Amino acid sequence: MTETQIFEPDARAISYAVEGNGPTVVLVAEKGLPIDYLGTLAHILVEEDFRVLRVAAGGASASDDTSAHDLARGVVDVMDAAGIEDAWLGGHGFGGSVARAVALDFHDRVNGVLLLGVEAGDLTLAEGLPVLVIQGSEDAVTPPANGEALQAAAPDRVSVVSVDGGGHMFPSENVGATSWAIEDYLDWD
Repeated sequence: MTETQIFEPDARAISYAVEGNGPTVVLVAEKGLPIDYLGTLAHILVEEDFRVLRVAAGGASASDDTSAHDLARGVVDVMDAAGIEDAWLGGHGFGGSVARAVALDFHDRVNGVLLLGVEAGDLTLAEGLPVLVIQGSEDAVTPPANGEALQAAAPDRVSVVSVDGGGHMFPSENVGATSWAIEDYLDWD
């Protein structure tokens, strides 16, 4: 198991773990959750020759009203500390909103966006970047309608894959289907 580290830019404690070699995938955890629940997904992607950086949503708690754009800088700071120039930016729930903010605010650092469940609201996407939405068919927190709305807003760039029977925690509870969707979309074989 990869050890979690703490990075403290500007006195902000951000937990992260990095492992593997190859094209980089960054996975931002859901707000209020430790990065550990994304560990199995990360390990599977590492076995498929990816480098994976798991990062907390800037230390934001479930009750914190810190915006995704406020936390995007922290993700990029961790990428810098880990020596990552560019990556596919992914995130689960609110972590996906942070990934989208990184893509908007630091466009040159992002190859594309992987959203593990889409929060309701703003449908803004970084210009020109491909987006994969993976969603649980039974997710009540980030329901499938959110991903479908995002796809309708940019049908030429947004692909959607549903994890049959998956609830909000599908990235850890349906890890095989989730990792397969990412591997298939990025297709590094």
